[in-house]
Amino acid sequence: MADVSDISEDQRNEQPDFATIPRERLQRMAAAGREVMECYRVLSKANLNVVGEILREQGTFYEWDHYPKGDIYDSETHSQYYYHAHRGATGEHGHFHTFLRKKGMPAEIEPIAHKGEVDWPEGDDVITHLIAISMDKLGYPTHLFTTNRWVTGENWFEAGDVLRMVDHFEMDHAQPSWPTNRWLSAMLILFQPQIAHLLRLRDEAVADWGEKHQGNDVFEDRDLEITSIMPISVDQQIEQIESALERPAPV
Repeated sequence: MADVSDISEDQRNEQPDFATIPRERLQRMAAAGREVMECYRVLSKANLNVVGEILREQGTFYEWDHYPKGDIYDSETHSQYYYHAHRGATGEHGHFHTFLRKKGMPAEIEPIAHKGEVDWPEGDDVITHLIAISMDKLGYPTHLFTTNRWVTGENWFEAGDVLRMVDHFEMDHAQPSWPTNRWLSAMLILFQPQIAHLLRLRDEAVADWGEKHQGNDVFEDRDLEITSIMPISVDQQIEQIESALERPAPV
């Protein structure tokens, strides 16, 4: 993993102030939490999990390969994801990368202008990475993280624009797994405040790195891979949301 040491441990682990989250957003997050738990319930009855669903009938699991082969794409929402693993990721089985393609983005949002030597996607191929979700060997999430541009071959959008696009991510079909697709869609809603924080840290990390390594194309610098990361707990998130919703609504 890349050096993100200039971002303090407190910043990486900073949790949202649920009291400041609008009630409508909290209610949407609560519904997403129920969806996540429902996916766990139906899968556990058959001794299955969200990762196992993706790897079923995929043959030998190789590091760096995308699973399922060819990625998963929703042609109506233009959401996309895949699962894979890297060498040296301690305690991690693998992770999901989530994306939104051009046709699913708000029309007024544009990527930043790029003057580097590496070609970026153009036209309908424009794509942004939303968030990655690390998974343990039992098929449960442990962390959220963001990456530098070269990792996923995306276009680069400012954090605020990426956050707007997070709300447009939805996998609304059953291939390769209805429960996993529903789970992944719900996870981006459930942890929207943390994703917002990580995206801001991502932009800060890239800006700081660029200042310290002038003359290099920061977006292609292989020494900068992971730009922000945070541990998560579904149970704790749901508990915090429920506590916030139990408070009297402001008059």
